[in-house]
Amino acid sequence: MSTTTSKPAKPKNNAKIAAVSGFVGSTLEYYDFFIYGAAAALIFSKVFFADGPSATLLSFATVGAAYIARPLGAVICGHLGDKIGRKKVLLFTLLLMGVSTFLIGCLPTYDQIGIAAPILVVVLRLLQGISAGGESPGSASLTLEHAPNGKRAFYTSWTMSGLMFGIVLSTLVFIPVAAMPEDQLLSWGWRIPFLASALVTVVAFILRRLLEEPPVFEQTKEEHEVAKVPVVVLFRDHWKTVLRVSAMSVFTLINTIVNLFGLAYATSVVGLERSLVLTVIAVANFVAVLVGPLMGMLADRIGRKPVFVTGCLLQIVMIFVFFNALSSANVPLIFVTGIVLIGVVYTSANSIYPAYFPEQFPVKVRYSGMAISLMVGLLIAGFAPAVSELLIGGDKSNWIPVATFASVACLVSALAAMAAPETFKTSTALLGQGKQPARPAHTPVDSTQGTRS
Repeated sequence: MSTTTSKPAKPKNNAKIAAVSGFVGSTLEYYDFFIYGAAAALIFSKVFFADGPSATLLSFATVGAAYIARPLGAVICGHLGDKIGRKKVLLFTLLLMGVSTFLIGCLPTYDQIGIAAPILVVVLRLLQGISAGGESPGSASLTLEHAPNGKRAFYTSWTMSGLMFGIVLSTLVFIPVAAMPEDQLLSWGWRIPFLASALVTVVAFILRRLLEEPPVFEQTKEEHEVAKVPVVVLFRDHWKTVLRVSAMSVFTLINTIVNLFGLAYATSVVGLERSLVLTVIAVANFVAVLVGPLMGMLADRIGRKPVFVTGCLLQIVMIFVFFNALSSANVPLIFVTGIVLIGVVYTSANSIYPAYFPEQFPVKVRYSGMAISLMVGLLIAGFAPAVSELLIGGDKSNWIPVATFASVACLVSALAAMAAPETFKTSTALLGQGKQPARPAHTPVDSTQGTRS
Protein backbone atom coordinates (compact mmCIF):
# COMPACT_ATOMS: atom_id res chain seq x y z
CA MET A 1 0.00 0.00 0.00
CA SER A 2 1.39 3.36 -0.94
CA THR A 3 2.09 6.12 1.53
CA THR A 4 1.88 9.83 1.01
CA THR A 5 4.99 11.94 0.58
CA SER A 6 3.20 15.26 0.54
CA LYS A 7 3.91 17.87 3.14
CA PRO A 8 1.42 18.25 5.95
CA ALA A 9 -1.22 20.85 5.21
CA LYS A 10 -1.92 23.78 7.48
CA PRO A 11 -5.20 22.80 9.09
CA LYS A 12 -6.13 26.22 10.44
CA ASN A 13 -5.57 27.99 7.13
CA ASN A 14 -7.33 25.27 5.15
CA ALA A 15 -10.24 25.29 7.58
CA LYS A 16 -10.66 29.06 7.29
CA ILE A 17 -10.55 28.98 3.50
CA ALA A 18 -13.05 26.13 3.44
CA ALA A 19 -15.35 27.90 5.90
CA VAL A 20 -15.28 31.20 3.95
CA SER A 21 -15.77 29.40 0.64
CA GLY A 22 -18.61 27.38 2.13
CA PHE A 23 -20.27 30.53 3.45
CA VAL A 24 -19.99 32.45 0.17
CA GLY A 25 -20.88 29.46 -1.99
CA SER A 26 -23.94 28.60 0.08
CA THR A 27 -25.01 32.25 0.19
CA LEU A 28 -24.99 32.63 -3.56
CA GLU A 29 -26.24 29.12 -4.30
CA TYR A 30 -29.24 29.48 -2.01
CA TYR A 31 -29.92 33.03 -3.07
CA ASP A 32 -30.71 31.48 -6.44
CA PHE A 33 -32.68 28.63 -4.89
CA PHE A 34 -34.85 30.72 -2.59
CA ILE A 35 -35.69 33.61 -4.88
CA TYR A 36 -37.65 30.96 -6.73
CA GLY A 37 -39.51 30.15 -3.52
CA ALA A 38 -40.41 33.79 -2.89
CA ALA A 39 -41.54 34.19 -6.49
CA ALA A 40 -43.62 31.02 -6.26
CA ALA A 41 -45.35 32.36 -3.16
CA LEU A 42 -46.06 35.84 -4.57
CA ILE A 43 -45.96 35.84 -8.38
CA PHE A 44 -45.79 32.58 -10.30
CA SER A 45 -49.41 31.61 -9.76
CA LYS A 46 -50.31 34.61 -11.95
CA VAL A 47 -47.39 34.50 -14.40
CA PHE A 48 -46.93 30.82 -15.24
CA PHE A 49 -50.32 29.34 -14.34
CA ALA A 50 -53.87 30.26 -15.33
CA ASP A 51 -54.80 32.42 -12.36
CA GLY A 52 -57.51 30.53 -10.47
CA PRO A 53 -58.37 28.60 -7.27
CA SER A 54 -55.65 25.97 -7.84
CA ALA A 55 -52.94 28.32 -9.13
CA THR A 56 -51.25 28.83 -5.75
CA LEU A 57 -51.24 25.09 -5.07
CA LEU A 58 -49.68 24.41 -8.50
CA SER A 59 -47.10 27.13 -7.94
CA PHE A 60 -46.09 25.58 -4.60
CA ALA A 61 -45.93 22.17 -6.27
CA THR A 62 -43.14 23.47 -8.53
CA VAL A 63 -41.21 24.33 -5.37
CA GLY A 64 -41.54 20.69 -4.39
CA ALA A 65 -40.33 19.58 -7.84
CA ALA A 66 -36.82 20.72 -6.92
CA TYR A 67 -36.94 18.54 -3.84
CA ILE A 68 -37.80 15.53 -6.00
CA ALA A 69 -34.66 16.20 -8.02
CA ARG A 70 -32.55 16.74 -4.90
CA PRO A 71 -32.13 13.01 -4.12
CA LEU A 72 -31.04 12.45 -7.74
CA GLY A 73 -28.55 15.30 -7.39
CA ALA A 74 -27.42 13.81 -4.10
CA VAL A 75 -26.70 10.43 -5.72
CA ILE A 76 -24.89 11.94 -8.71
CA CYS A 77 -22.91 14.55 -6.79
CA GLY A 78 -22.25 12.22 -3.87
CA HIS A 79 -20.86 9.53 -6.19
CA LEU A 80 -18.63 11.99 -8.03
CA GLY A 81 -17.60 13.77 -4.85
CA ASP A 82 -16.46 10.53 -3.26
CA LYS A 83 -14.74 9.41 -6.49
CA ILE A 84 -13.04 12.48 -7.99
CA GLY A 85 -13.13 14.98 -5.15
CA ARG A 86 -15.29 17.58 -3.45
CA LYS A 87 -14.01 20.71 -5.22
CA LYS A 88 -14.85 19.79 -8.83
CA VAL A 89 -18.36 18.74 -7.91
CA LEU A 90 -18.97 21.96 -5.97
CA LEU A 91 -17.95 24.02 -9.01
CA PHE A 92 -20.41 22.03 -11.11
CA THR A 93 -23.31 22.54 -8.68
CA LEU A 94 -22.68 26.27 -8.61
CA LEU A 95 -22.72 26.68 -12.40
CA LEU A 96 -25.79 24.47 -12.79
CA MET A 97 -27.74 26.54 -10.27
CA GLY A 98 -26.65 29.87 -11.76
CA VAL A 99 -27.53 28.98 -15.36
CA SER A 100 -30.88 27.46 -14.40
CA THR A 101 -31.86 30.51 -12.36
CA PHE A 102 -30.85 32.95 -15.10
CA LEU A 103 -32.93 31.05 -17.66
CA ILE A 104 -36.01 31.18 -15.41
CA GLY A 105 -35.74 34.96 -15.57
CA CYS A 106 -35.79 34.75 -19.39
CA LEU A 107 -38.89 32.55 -19.73
CA PRO A 108 -42.02 33.75 -21.53
CA THR A 109 -45.26 33.69 -19.51
CA TYR A 110 -48.36 31.49 -19.68
CA ASP A 111 -50.19 34.17 -21.66
CA GLN A 112 -47.40 34.14 -24.26
CA ILE A 113 -46.75 30.43 -24.82
CA GLY A 114 -49.46 28.63 -22.86
CA ILE A 115 -48.80 25.29 -21.19
CA ALA A 116 -45.16 25.32 -22.34
CA ALA A 117 -44.42 28.02 -19.74
CA PRO A 118 -45.09 25.93 -16.59
CA ILE A 119 -43.40 22.93 -18.24
CA LEU A 120 -40.19 24.91 -18.79
CA VAL A 121 -40.37 26.27 -15.26
CA VAL A 122 -40.58 22.74 -13.86
CA VAL A 123 -37.62 21.56 -15.98
CA LEU A 124 -35.41 24.42 -14.78
CA ARG A 125 -36.61 23.92 -11.23
CA LEU A 126 -35.57 20.27 -11.45
CA LEU A 127 -32.08 21.36 -12.51
CA GLN A 128 -31.98 23.69 -9.51
CA GLY A 129 -32.88 20.71 -7.36
CA ILE A 130 -30.07 18.57 -8.78
CA SER A 131 -27.64 21.38 -7.97
CA ALA A 132 -28.96 21.90 -4.44
CA GLY A 133 -28.77 18.14 -3.85
CA GLY A 134 -24.99 18.30 -4.01
CA GLU A 135 -24.22 21.79 -2.71
CA SER A 136 -24.57 21.90 1.07
CA PRO A 137 -23.59 18.21 1.63
CA GLY A 138 -20.41 18.73 -0.37
CA SER A 139 -19.57 22.02 1.30
CA ALA A 140 -20.19 20.54 4.74
CA SER A 141 -18.10 17.44 4.02
CA LEU A 142 -15.19 19.47 2.66
CA THR A 143 -15.19 21.93 5.57
CA LEU A 144 -15.56 19.14 8.14
CA GLU A 145 -12.52 17.33 6.73
CA HIS A 146 -10.39 20.48 6.83
CA ALA A 147 -11.46 21.58 10.33
CA PRO A 148 -9.35 20.83 13.42
CA ASN A 149 -10.71 18.37 15.97
CA GLY A 150 -12.75 20.14 18.61
CA LYS A 151 -13.88 22.90 16.20
CA ARG A 152 -15.66 20.99 13.46
CA ALA A 153 -19.17 22.19 14.36
CA PHE A 154 -18.00 25.81 14.48
CA TYR A 155 -16.34 25.71 11.06
CA THR A 156 -19.13 23.77 9.34
CA SER A 157 -21.79 26.04 10.86
CA TRP A 158 -20.65 28.75 8.44
CA THR A 159 -22.06 26.69 5.58
CA MET A 160 -25.52 27.01 7.11
CA SER A 161 -24.95 30.64 8.03
CA GLY A 162 -24.24 31.21 4.33
CA LEU A 163 -27.43 29.41 3.43
CA MET A 164 -29.47 31.57 5.79
CA PHE A 165 -27.73 34.70 4.48
CA GLY A 166 -28.72 33.62 0.99
CA ILE A 167 -32.33 33.59 2.19
CA VAL A 168 -31.79 37.08 3.63
CA LEU A 169 -30.47 38.39 0.33
CA SER A 170 -33.24 36.77 -1.72
CA THR A 171 -35.85 38.18 0.64
CA LEU A 172 -34.34 41.67 0.65
CA VAL A 173 -34.28 41.65 -3.15
CA PHE A 174 -37.98 40.85 -3.23
CA ILE A 175 -38.99 43.62 -0.80
CA PRO A 176 -38.63 46.44 -3.40
CA VAL A 177 -39.75 44.11 -6.19
CA ALA A 178 -42.91 43.14 -4.31
CA ALA A 179 -43.65 46.83 -3.67
CA MET A 180 -43.79 47.59 -7.40
CA PRO A 181 -47.13 48.34 -9.08
CA GLU A 182 -48.91 45.11 -9.96
CA ASP A 183 -48.64 45.53 -13.75
CA GLN A 184 -44.89 46.24 -13.65
CA LEU A 185 -44.28 43.44 -11.15
CA LEU A 186 -45.98 40.83 -13.31
CA SER A 187 -44.60 42.05 -16.63
CA TRP A 188 -40.87 42.50 -15.91
CA GLY A 189 -40.15 43.32 -12.26
CA TRP A 190 -40.12 39.71 -11.05
CA ARG A 191 -37.35 38.88 -13.56
CA ILE A 192 -34.74 41.17 -11.97
CA PRO A 193 -33.65 38.86 -9.10
CA PHE A 194 -33.30 35.92 -11.49
CA LEU A 195 -31.27 37.78 -14.09
CA ALA A 196 -29.04 39.26 -11.38
CA SER A 197 -27.94 35.72 -10.50
CA ALA A 198 -25.53 35.80 -13.47
CA LEU A 199 -23.32 38.30 -11.64
CA VAL A 200 -23.35 36.52 -8.30
CA THR A 201 -22.66 33.18 -9.97
CA VAL A 202 -19.49 34.51 -11.58
CA VAL A 203 -18.29 35.93 -8.25
CA ALA A 204 -19.02 32.67 -6.43
CA PHE A 205 -17.25 30.60 -9.09
CA ILE A 206 -14.08 32.67 -8.79
CA LEU A 207 -14.08 32.31 -4.99
CA ARG A 208 -14.85 28.61 -5.07
CA ARG A 209 -11.80 27.94 -7.23
CA LEU A 210 -9.70 28.75 -4.16
CA LEU A 211 -10.90 25.55 -2.49
CA GLU A 212 -8.49 22.65 -1.95
CA GLU A 213 -9.27 18.98 -1.51
CA PRO A 214 -9.14 17.84 2.15
CA PRO A 215 -5.96 15.93 3.10
CA VAL A 216 -8.01 13.06 4.54
CA PHE A 217 -9.69 12.55 1.14
CA GLU A 218 -6.39 12.85 -0.76
CA GLN A 219 -4.90 10.26 1.58
CA THR A 220 -7.76 7.89 0.82
CA LYS A 221 -7.14 8.29 -2.93
CA GLU A 222 -3.39 7.76 -2.59
CA GLU A 223 -3.94 4.58 -0.60
CA HIS A 224 -6.41 3.32 -3.24
CA GLU A 225 -9.24 3.08 -0.73
CA VAL A 226 -11.75 5.11 -2.73
CA ALA A 227 -14.92 3.07 -3.21
CA LYS A 228 -15.56 2.03 -6.84
CA VAL A 229 -19.30 2.67 -6.42
CA PRO A 230 -19.74 4.66 -3.19
CA VAL A 231 -23.54 4.37 -3.12
CA VAL A 232 -23.30 0.54 -3.14
CA VAL A 233 -20.89 0.59 -0.20
CA LEU A 234 -23.13 3.13 1.54
CA PHE A 235 -26.30 1.04 1.39
CA ARG A 236 -24.50 -2.23 1.98
CA ASP A 237 -22.55 -1.21 5.07
CA HIS A 238 -24.25 1.93 6.39
CA TRP A 239 -27.96 1.63 5.58
CA LYS A 240 -29.01 2.02 9.21
CA THR A 241 -27.08 5.28 9.41
CA VAL A 242 -28.75 6.49 6.20
CA LEU A 243 -32.20 5.84 7.67
CA ARG A 244 -31.31 7.52 10.95
CA VAL A 245 -29.80 10.65 9.37
CA SER A 246 -32.74 10.88 6.95
CA ALA A 247 -35.11 10.95 9.93
CA MET A 248 -32.92 13.52 11.67
CA SER A 249 -33.24 15.82 8.65
CA VAL A 250 -37.04 16.15 8.43
CA PHE A 251 -37.08 19.05 10.91
CA THR A 252 -35.89 21.24 8.01
CA LEU A 253 -39.49 21.53 6.78
CA ILE A 254 -39.86 24.30 9.39
CA ASN A 255 -37.77 26.46 7.06
CA THR A 256 -39.98 26.01 4.01
CA ILE A 257 -43.21 26.27 6.01
CA VAL A 258 -42.17 29.61 7.52
CA ASN A 259 -40.35 31.14 4.55
CA LEU A 260 -42.71 29.99 1.79
CA PHE A 261 -46.08 28.87 3.12
CA GLY A 262 -45.98 31.43 5.95
CA LEU A 263 -45.34 34.17 3.39
CA ALA A 264 -48.30 33.20 1.22
CA TYR A 265 -50.56 32.57 4.23
CA ALA A 266 -49.78 35.93 5.83
CA THR A 267 -50.30 37.91 2.62
CA SER A 268 -53.16 36.14 0.84
CA VAL A 269 -55.14 34.75 3.79
CA VAL A 270 -54.45 37.08 6.73
CA GLY A 271 -54.01 40.15 4.51
CA LEU A 272 -50.66 41.47 5.75
CA GLU A 273 -48.46 43.57 3.46
CA ARG A 274 -45.94 41.58 1.42
CA SER A 275 -43.08 43.91 2.34
CA LEU A 276 -43.84 43.49 6.06
CA VAL A 277 -43.74 39.70 5.96
CA LEU A 278 -40.61 39.68 3.81
CA THR A 279 -38.94 41.96 6.34
CA VAL A 280 -39.81 39.56 9.17
CA ILE A 281 -38.30 36.67 7.22
CA ALA A 282 -35.17 38.68 6.40
CA VAL A 283 -34.61 39.78 10.01
CA ALA A 284 -35.20 36.28 11.42
CA ASN A 285 -32.78 34.70 8.96
CA PHE A 286 -30.18 37.39 9.57
CA VAL A 287 -30.32 36.59 13.29
CA ALA A 288 -29.78 32.95 12.28
CA VAL A 289 -26.61 33.95 10.41
CA LEU A 290 -25.19 35.34 13.66
CA VAL A 291 -26.50 32.65 16.01
CA GLY A 292 -25.32 29.68 13.90
CA PRO A 293 -21.58 29.89 14.69
CA LEU A 294 -22.40 30.38 18.39
CA MET A 295 -24.40 27.16 18.36
CA GLY A 296 -21.51 25.48 16.59
CA MET A 297 -19.14 26.56 19.36
CA LEU A 298 -21.59 25.27 21.96
CA ALA A 299 -21.87 21.90 20.18
CA ASP A 300 -18.06 21.62 20.12
CA ARG A 301 -18.03 22.17 23.89
CA ILE A 302 -20.98 20.09 25.17
CA GLY A 303 -21.76 17.79 22.23
CA ARG A 304 -23.93 17.67 19.11
CA LYS A 305 -26.83 15.78 20.61
CA PRO A 306 -27.97 18.15 23.40
CA VAL A 307 -27.90 21.22 21.11
CA PHE A 308 -29.63 19.49 18.20
CA VAL A 309 -32.33 17.75 20.24
CA THR A 310 -33.11 20.83 22.31
CA GLY A 311 -33.51 22.89 19.15
CA CYS A 312 -35.93 20.35 17.64
CA LEU A 313 -38.07 20.17 20.78
CA LEU A 314 -38.29 23.95 21.17
CA GLN A 315 -39.46 24.26 17.57
CA ILE A 316 -42.50 22.16 18.46
CA VAL A 317 -43.61 24.89 20.86
CA MET A 318 -42.58 27.89 18.78
CA ILE A 319 -44.32 26.85 15.55
CA PHE A 320 -47.68 27.06 17.36
CA VAL A 321 -46.80 30.43 18.88
CA PHE A 322 -45.66 31.80 15.51
CA PHE A 323 -48.80 30.81 13.61
CA ASN A 324 -50.99 32.11 16.38
CA ALA A 325 -49.26 35.49 15.97
CA LEU A 326 -49.71 35.35 12.18
CA SER A 327 -53.39 34.50 12.32
CA SER A 328 -54.06 37.34 14.75
CA ALA A 329 -52.08 39.80 12.58
CA ASN A 330 -50.17 40.94 15.67
CA VAL A 331 -47.17 42.59 13.99
CA PRO A 332 -44.85 43.01 17.03
CA LEU A 333 -45.54 39.43 18.09
CA ILE A 334 -44.92 38.18 14.54
CA PHE A 335 -41.48 39.80 14.61
CA VAL A 336 -40.57 38.39 18.02
CA THR A 337 -41.83 34.86 17.41
CA GLY A 338 -40.35 34.74 13.90
CA ILE A 339 -36.94 35.72 15.24
CA VAL A 340 -37.08 33.20 18.08
CA LEU A 341 -38.37 30.38 15.86
CA ILE A 342 -36.02 30.77 12.88
CA GLY A 343 -33.20 32.85 14.34
CA VAL A 344 -32.67 30.82 17.51
CA VAL A 345 -34.42 27.46 17.99
CA TYR A 346 -34.43 26.32 14.34
CA THR A 347 -30.82 27.45 14.05
CA SER A 348 -29.93 25.40 17.13
CA ALA A 349 -30.52 22.26 15.08
CA ASN A 350 -29.86 23.65 11.61
CA SER A 351 -26.35 24.93 12.32
CA ILE A 352 -25.29 21.63 13.92
CA TYR A 353 -26.25 19.18 11.22
CA PRO A 354 -23.41 20.11 8.75
CA ALA A 355 -21.06 18.57 11.32
CA TYR A 356 -23.32 16.00 13.01
CA PHE A 357 -24.68 14.35 9.85
CA PRO A 358 -21.43 13.76 7.90
CA GLU A 359 -19.68 12.73 11.14
CA GLN A 360 -21.89 9.63 11.07
CA PHE A 361 -20.13 8.35 7.91
CA PRO A 362 -16.52 7.32 7.05
CA VAL A 363 -14.61 9.42 4.53
CA LYS A 364 -15.00 7.15 1.49
CA VAL A 365 -18.82 7.42 1.57
CA ARG A 366 -19.17 10.68 3.51
CA TYR A 367 -20.31 12.91 0.63
CA SER A 368 -22.75 10.26 -0.64
CA GLY A 369 -24.04 9.44 2.82
CA MET A 370 -24.55 13.06 3.82
CA ALA A 371 -26.13 14.03 0.50
CA ILE A 372 -28.52 11.10 0.11
CA SER A 373 -29.63 11.01 3.75
CA LEU A 374 -30.20 14.75 3.91
CA MET A 375 -32.05 14.97 0.60
CA VAL A 376 -34.43 12.13 1.43
CA GLY A 377 -35.47 14.09 4.49
CA LEU A 378 -35.61 17.37 2.58
CA LEU A 379 -38.00 15.81 0.07
CA ILE A 380 -40.67 16.14 2.76
CA ALA A 381 -39.63 19.74 3.36
CA GLY A 382 -40.01 20.55 -0.32
CA PHE A 383 -43.65 19.56 -0.39
CA ALA A 384 -44.44 21.01 3.03
CA PRO A 385 -45.86 24.29 1.58
CA ALA A 386 -48.17 22.40 -0.78
CA VAL A 387 -49.27 20.02 2.00
CA SER A 388 -49.85 22.99 4.29
CA GLU A 389 -51.96 24.70 1.61
CA LEU A 390 -54.17 21.60 1.47
CA LEU A 391 -54.39 21.36 5.25
CA ILE A 392 -55.46 24.95 5.79
CA GLY A 393 -58.20 24.95 3.18
CA GLY A 394 -58.26 28.74 2.88
CA ASP A 395 -59.49 29.19 6.46
CA LYS A 396 -57.11 31.40 8.46
CA SER A 397 -58.35 29.90 11.73
CA ASN A 398 -57.34 26.44 10.50
CA TRP A 399 -53.58 26.80 11.03
CA ILE A 400 -53.38 24.16 13.78
CA PRO A 401 -53.07 21.19 11.35
CA VAL A 402 -50.09 22.93 9.71
CA ALA A 403 -48.37 23.54 13.05
CA THR A 404 -49.10 19.95 14.09
CA PHE A 405 -47.61 18.63 10.84
CA ALA A 406 -44.44 20.64 11.47
CA SER A 407 -44.19 19.63 15.13
CA VAL A 408 -44.43 15.92 14.32
CA ALA A 409 -41.50 16.29 11.93
CA CYS A 410 -39.43 17.98 14.65
CA LEU A 411 -40.27 15.20 17.10
CA VAL A 412 -39.14 12.56 14.59
CA SER A 413 -35.81 14.37 14.15
CA ALA A 414 -35.30 14.67 17.90
CA LEU A 415 -35.96 10.96 18.49
CA ALA A 416 -33.63 9.94 15.65
CA ALA A 417 -30.86 12.17 17.00
CA MET A 418 -31.22 10.65 20.45
CA ALA A 419 -30.48 7.26 18.88
CA ALA A 420 -27.40 8.53 17.01
CA PRO A 421 -23.87 8.28 18.45
CA GLU A 422 -22.26 11.39 19.90
CA THR A 423 -19.27 12.42 17.78
CA PHE A 424 -17.86 15.67 19.11
CA LYS A 425 -14.82 14.08 20.78
CA THR A 426 -14.05 11.56 18.03
CA SER A 427 -11.03 12.21 15.81
CA THR A 428 -11.85 13.12 12.20
CA ALA A 429 -9.89 10.10 10.96
CA LEU A 430 -12.03 7.74 13.07
CA LEU A 431 -15.48 9.14 12.27
CA GLY A 432 -18.08 6.67 11.03
CA GLN A 433 -16.16 3.58 12.11
CA GLY A 434 -18.29 2.58 15.05
CA LYS A 435 -16.99 2.65 18.59
CA GLN A 436 -13.48 4.08 18.47
CA PRO A 437 -11.25 5.60 21.12
CA ALA A 438 -12.08 9.27 21.46
CA ARG A 439 -9.43 11.93 21.43
CA PRO A 440 -9.65 15.05 23.57
CA ALA A 441 -11.68 17.77 21.87
CA HIS A 442 -8.69 20.12 21.70
CA THR A 443 -6.41 17.67 19.86
CA PRO A 444 -5.24 19.18 16.52
CA VAL A 445 -6.22 17.28 13.42
CA ASP A 446 -3.54 15.24 11.69
CA SER A 447 -3.94 16.44 8.12
CA THR A 448 -1.87 13.59 6.70
CA GLN A 449 -3.85 10.78 8.32
CA GLY A 450 -6.35 8.95 6.18
CA THR A 451 -9.22 6.75 7.21
CA ARG A 452 -9.50 3.02 6.69
CA SER A 453 -13.12 2.00 6.66
